Amino acid sequence: MANGGGMSVRSTRSINIGLRNIVATILILLGLVFVWQIRGTLMLTFAAVILVVLFTMPVRLLVDRFKMHRVFAILISVIGFFVILGVIGMPVLRTIANQYEPLRSAVERGFEQVSASFTREALIEQNSIFRDVILIIDDLTADGDNAQPIDDFIGQALTQVTDAVGRLGGSVLPVVGGVANTILSALIIFFLSMYLLAEPALYVDGIIKLTPIWYRGRMRNILRRLDSTLRAWLSVTLVSMLLVAFLTGAGLWLAEIREEAFALGVLAGLLSFIPNFGPVVALIPSVAVAIVEAPHNVIWVVVIIYGVSFLQSQLLSPILASERMNMPAISILLGQIIFGFFFGFLGLMLAVPLSACVAVLVDEIYIKDVLGDRELQAQPEDEAAAEPPAMQEVPAPELP
Repeated sequence: MANGGGMSVRSTRSINIGLRNIVATILILLGLVFVWQIRGTLMLTFAAVILVVLFTMPVRLLVDRFKMHRVFAILISVIGFFVILGVIGMPVLRTIANQYEPLRSAVERGFEQVSASFTREALIEQNSIFRDVILIIDDLTADGDNAQPIDDFIGQALTQVTDAVGRLGGSVLPVVGGVANTILSALIIFFLSMYLLAEPALYVDGIIKLTPIWYRGRMRNILRRLDSTLRAWLSVTLVSMLLVAFLTGAGLWLAEIREEAFALGVLAGLLSFIPNFGPVVALIPSVAVAIVEAPHNVIWVVVIIYGVSFLQSQLLSPILASERMNMPAISILLGQIIFGFFFGFLGLMLAVPLSACVAVLVDEIYIKDVLGDRELQAQPEDEAAAEPPAMQEVPAPELP
């Protein structure tokens, strides 16, 4: 009877454990579905957090060094941000507005000229190599009832290229087709950042209170590291954008694009905020301006845009990121693919800081706390022996 009673107790416990696991799995799935449904709001909130970190960088300087009141420091930081944004944004908008019609007509003429230069007769006249290749293709396609002239092949290829270029603008910059949604998202990000900037301690303490009491010290450390990671990313990004703007503007000026060199350089610097994909967008207006002002230097414009992009992505950003953020280049590209797929254009823009924050959370929570690998933590051995690191209380992070 005792054995039967023990077996029934064990079976009851196993059933309870199984039910708890099922309930936990259902709750996790429901949580993932909920997160997926509000993913747009989460991305806007993350963008607002980044904007707050950007605003608080000069705020800390004004408060700590010049002993300025925090409210006045915030006002100076926010107003200065929009003044700088307007100063560098107006030339770009003015250039785009003034050059829109000439650029559109020039691009249409350019496509017509390309189509005319890729006919059978034009290719034969340009080079003897083209003549030999065309004769070989004619011999290969001359047999059979479904023979197709070389001009048809060239026309189909040009049509496919034109369609691909047309789709590129809509896929890379979907905000163009949704100006109202873009403005609304920008307003949401701005007001969220203002709320977060007004009372940062309230939200930091709220996040810490959501964790168990024994883990709150570790959570403060994690929040502090996330804050320093975002600040490091912002500093790296700002330096990289300035260098891209200067090098692109100087290169375009040397390519005889004098009037719009500054505006196009600023635009290239702003678009370098999106690694790997920003240069594709910056290339379109630069080539369009070159077609109007310096058609003989169009190839050099392409070389300048992609050369500066290569210098940024392969030399400048990896060096700066490895020193400040310890992020390999492959993680940036994978982060863009993953976050761009799940969160759209905003996820593509914020892929680098998202990847950096995910790396910090994996390192702090999974590697150090779950796996117990704390070799990277700089802690005195006597303190670590006296108290587990997860139980230690640390001073609150310096709030912006």
